[in-house]
Amino acid sequence: MRHTLFFLLLLFTLSSTVQAQSVKDSSDIYYRHLDLQEIPVTGLTGQTARRNTSIPVSIMSQQALRQRAFTNIIDAVSSLPGVAQISTGTGISKPVIRGLGYNRVVTVVDGLRQEGQQWGDEHGIEADPHAVQQVEVIKGPASLMYGSDAMAGVLILHPESVVPQGTIRGEAVIEGQSNSGLYGGSARLAGHQQDFVWNARLSARQAHAYKTPRDGYIPGSQMAEDAAKAMLGINKSWGYSHLTLSYYHFRPSMIEGLRDATTGELLHPDGTDHTYNHELPFQQIYHTRAVLDNSIGIGSGMLKAIVGIQQNIRKEFEESADEADLHMCLRTVNYDVRYVVSLPFDLKLNAGVGGMNQHSVNKGEEYLVPDYDINDIGLYATTSYTWKRWTFNGGARFDLRHITANSLIEEGTLRFDDLNRNFSGATGALGSTFKASDAVTLRLNIARGFRAPSINELSSNGFHEGTMRYEKGNSSLGSEQSLQADFGFDLALPYLTLQTAFFINRIHNYIFAYRTSLNSTDESGTVRPVFSYQHGQALLKGFEAGFDLHPIHPLHIGSAFSYVDARQLNEPVETRYLPMTPAPRLTAEIKWELTHNGDHHEGSSFQHNPAKHWQKWHHTFDNAFVCLEADHNFRQNHYYSAYNTETSTPAYTLFNFSLGSDLRWKHRTVCHILLSANNIFNISYVNHLSRLKYVGYDYSANTGGIDNPGRNITLRLRFPFNF
Repeated sequence: MRHTLFFLLLLFTLSSTVQAQSVKDSSDIYYRHLDLQEIPVTGLTGQTARRNTSIPVSIMSQQALRQRAFTNIIDAVSSLPGVAQISTGTGISKPVIRGLGYNRVVTVVDGLRQEGQQWGDEHGIEADPHAVQQVEVIKGPASLMYGSDAMAGVLILHPESVVPQGTIRGEAVIEGQSNSGLYGGSARLAGHQQDFVWNARLSARQAHAYKTPRDGYIPGSQMAEDAAKAMLGINKSWGYSHLTLSYYHFRPSMIEGLRDATTGELLHPDGTDHTYNHELPFQQIYHTRAVLDNSIGIGSGMLKAIVGIQQNIRKEFEESADEADLHMCLRTVNYDVRYVVSLPFDLKLNAGVGGMNQHSVNKGEEYLVPDYDINDIGLYATTSYTWKRWTFNGGARFDLRHITANSLIEEGTLRFDDLNRNFSGATGALGSTFKASDAVTLRLNIARGFRAPSINELSSNGFHEGTMRYEKGNSSLGSEQSLQADFGFDLALPYLTLQTAFFINRIHNYIFAYRTSLNSTDESGTVRPVFSYQHGQALLKGFEAGFDLHPIHPLHIGSAFSYVDARQLNEPVETRYLPMTPAPRLTAEIKWELTHNGDHHEGSSFQHNPAKHWQKWHHTFDNAFVCLEADHNFRQNHYYSAYNTETSTPAYTLFNFSLGSDLRWKHRTVCHILLSANNIFNISYVNHLSRLKYVGYDYSANTGGIDNPGRNITLRLRFPFNF
């Protein structure tokens, strides 16, 4: 039955990238999927229309976020074509763009780079998903405003916008999930009175162990998070100044995956399945930040100055819940100052300087990396120019990075060497879009990227409880340098959008971790594999393609396909393919949507508008939808097999169902309800990028590991209010 449903959905596919719905307020349009080309994007040369950008940019709007069920913001964004996630259970996810992740993806929160300890496998993005209004994904190294590390692209988490003048608005959110018993909520209050603006939000969630069809509840998969955010500022005719303070606290347990030596069954310690309390081992992660964002009109342009202070504290408790074995504290100061000006003849210029200063110290008894400091500065300039049907984008950036680390002698043995390295690199991009007609747009872009190795790649030396392995850095690593070419084709007809994007990316000195032939024994006598870092010559190529079809007003039919081939050049088959490469993925979706403001679309040959019959219900229901989605991940046979670093991953197909609506009373929305079921048929599967795939894995028998969650039903209620 599952395969029959999937292939019925595929009858509607052409080959696949469904861009997210428009970010515009669509209360006055019935067919909100028709204006994809008008979506504004900000991560290239300041705000510009998406149709004028030469590189692939995907948008997930507030409407799209509210129609999806997810456990964290990366889980939601991974539904976009070309975007995947490295996951650890239900709580920790790291973004992957076109097969590249970790420090190659820059995440921007409140206008500044998010700097936690994103090099860690089990370290996610510390951001409250309720506080994100829109997500912008730039694919490839063409964004020059956010630093040299953005070789894979940039993930911009746009904060909630300022409410209209003279209003005070808020909302309360309640949510629950069946699989892990997750429950939580969020509350917001925002206002705009005269020149003063403010916004405040509190959120909290908690979950016990999640459940899989194969093993039942997974001990050590509990999680909890608390978040708080406040913004206060002024908006004037000359610009604005906003101060944002945020706090994020995440408490995940750590999955060990111990199994019975005879039966192979997962061991379930008493009381750990349904408890919300944290059993050893577990982590405590804190992220606090203060960001001052200013925009001042000067002449015909805007001077934008933003500075932020961040602190990320990471603790791991293994032997005692009172004292952390691993305690790392990272402090970062970020800054970015740029001038954006629009000149005659549709010429836009953007020039600035940005950088950061980092200081990290170890306060526990265990060490993964030494104490270190990073100083980074970059100069950049970007421009765009429109001439008739052509729009040209380009820019250049130069970065300097200085990394120092202190040596450490532990019990008479040298644990860490002194480190004093300088890295520099020039990056640039040049591209063009050609509007062949009102319906057809062609895109071409060439970009050069640069990334200095991270501290763990250079200097790690220790047992890593979170990854169940011993990691060994390589201080001789050089910088990664990439050259990527993109070509895209967009078709926008009244009832059909078709989008394709092809890319090829050549990376010199590509750095990755691989499993060596060695094992190491920790203090408890547990044998752990040893992973080390090396570099190679990599070639990544692939494409995303998709369509969005609306044969009648309420019906939405879409499909998307993503594929990336990532390999080392001139290598035998066991070391040919790069680790952690997502499998090819095909999605198909059928959605029925109705809003009470629907009108017959001008020029349509469809004479019977179902919205007319919907009018009598609009006093109670609005923005209603019903959606069935099929998500097929193909078998991943391209993997780094040397010393069992990776194994192949079988194909699987998931079906998801969701429905939702605004509930109205006296012409006001009193509640938005979302009810969804992910993995309807409770399929037992594991994603190729799941870190838990190899936890407790028996390579000789090709068994073990931890699967992804089974069926999960989500109920979310959102109650808006205003004064």
